[in-house]
Amino acid sequence: MKKNTKWVVLFLLPGVLLFSFILLSSLFVLTGSSFTDWFIGSKITFVGLKNYIYLFTKDKVFIESIKNTLIWIGLQSTIHVTIGVIVALLLSKKKWYSSAVRTIFFIPNIISSAALGMLFLCVMNPQFGLINGLVSRITGDRFVQNWYNDPKTAFLSVTLTWLPYAGLVTILVMAEMSAISEELFEAAKIDGATSFQIDMQIILPLMKNIIGTCVVLAATSMLQKLDVIMMTTSGGPGSRTMNMPMYIYKTVFSNNNYSLANTQGVILIVLGVVVLKIIRKVFGMDKED
Repeated sequence: MKKNTKWVVLFLLPGVLLFSFILLSSLFVLTGSSFTDWFIGSKITFVGLKNYIYLFTKDKVFIESIKNTLIWIGLQSTIHVTIGVIVALLLSKKKWYSSAVRTIFFIPNIISSAALGMLFLCVMNPQFGLINGLVSRITGDRFVQNWYNDPKTAFLSVTLTWLPYAGLVTILVMAEMSAISEELFEAAKIDGATSFQIDMQIILPLMKNIIGTCVVLAATSMLQKLDVIMMTTSGGPGSRTMNMPMYIYKTVFSNNNYSLANTQGVILIVLGVVVLKIIRKVFGMDKED
């Protein structure tokens, strides 16, 4: 047994070393440079906590980006996942339309986020967009609303480009539901349980771990959401739809400030760890069954 263990360790060692080097070296550079003043083409100088102090005390756009990111995490972890779970419960009834609905519902998830952003940019176009056209047809008056450039509607418009499309959540929940023994459902029906009671008292409690996993996936997706925002608003108008990944991108490529961008990156990592810890605690994912 020990001899086999030695061979396993030997074969795993190159991959572990390579992964550790890439991950740890990146984290080291990211964290270390956050305490410096670093612009490409200029000398790197140590400034201590200056970047962190600046971001939390003077940079209002950064504070706005944190707020927007947290709001999107909350919406994605609740509404998005809830939609996916509800659709999974409906499709589990195996009605005649289940197969078609499953295919149609999952289509937005197989389209790239950038393409989806471009699609919604056309749908919400103020001149020839589908939304404005429908409103104009219904009211009989020409309706022109710039959904992505109006501060009152920009945040909601961007949110709707991804929030309703929970096909991945539906697939994961349905896969977990397929592992539930049919005997449980039959026994519940014999006891007089309704379909709603079966869903609430049998299926959902057994789905706690996979729903927790879906919440983790939904929350982490908001920590890296960039392409849709870039294609639609680029964080505007002003900073109304700015999130942390978008602001990091702008800090690097617009301001050439690598040290400040890396400081934001460190804060984003810390935020992600805190969010994951909270989700795991809420769903009891660290407890043994």
